[in-house]
Amino acid sequence: MGKYKKILVAYDGSDTARNALVVSARLARQYNSWIKVLAVVPPYLGDLELVGVANIKKTIEGHGEELLAEAGSIVDKEGVHILTNLVQGEPYERISAIAHDENCDLIVMGRQGISHLERDLMGSVTARVIGHTDRKVLVVPEKFTWDGAWGSILLATDGSANSDSACHEALRIGQNRSARLAVIAVARTDVDNEFVTFSQAAAREVEKKAQDIADDFKEHAARLDMQAETFVRRGEPHAAITKLADELGVTAIVMSTHGKTGIRRLLMGSVTQRTIGYANCPVLVVHS
Repeated sequence: MGKYKKILVAYDGSDTARNALVVSARLARQYNSWIKVLAVVPPYLGDLELVGVANIKKTIEGHGEELLAEAGSIVDKEGVHILTNLVQGEPYERISAIAHDENCDLIVMGRQGISHLERDLMGSVTARVIGHTDRKVLVVPEKFTWDGAWGSILLATDGSANSDSACHEALRIGQNRSARLAVIAVARTDVDNEFVTFSQAAAREVEKKAQDIADDFKEHAARLDMQAETFVRRGEPHAAITKLADELGVTAIVMSTHGKTGIRRLLMGSVTQRTIGYANCPVLVVHS
């Protein structure tokens, strides 16, 4: 599905959320989509018998209503109308549940963090949403400016079955929006010095496999009358992916994340997480 009919935006009033909302509005104009803006406020955990229930409700929800009003004024400038929803609870749980219940095609969230640690952690709410939802998630860096058009796409793939959905999504975007397509497969050739002789042969094999993965995508694109550039890089995957994205000046990186359960949902795949944390462009995460 290259078209996103229903877009859910999590809005908390931060600069990153404002930028994500603007990107969502411009994307909605391209696809003639509707946007639901969600504000999540914490539930009251005190003793309701000690206070006036009406006042507590007003205090808790008042800030959320202000956020939604602010969101409305932001998208009005973009010429887009929104639906709003104010809920109480754990943010990642409510975002994931509403995206599922209302059958949203895409969740858009902002990303901030400039220190090494912040980039590695990416943001706990964003990471948990990606870990729990089965919807596509577009994570937008705070400083990124987007006019809503998919000018160019970089697909990051390791050739696994989990990457198939990301490959299909990149091709759908290319078909529907005539985006320039590029694919990167990273050959991890990290070895210990004492195994240099073996590792050189192994490295060549790994690089050949990476090239085959990239060529497979290029051939698939050709069958759909699209062109795709192929790139094979050595090194740490997230570093190679984000470096190439900067070199090509792509609109977005498209990649998958592996399905997880329990506590692993909170951690997510390290390559996906670090790519999101270090990318200077949006990252579209597609689930298997």
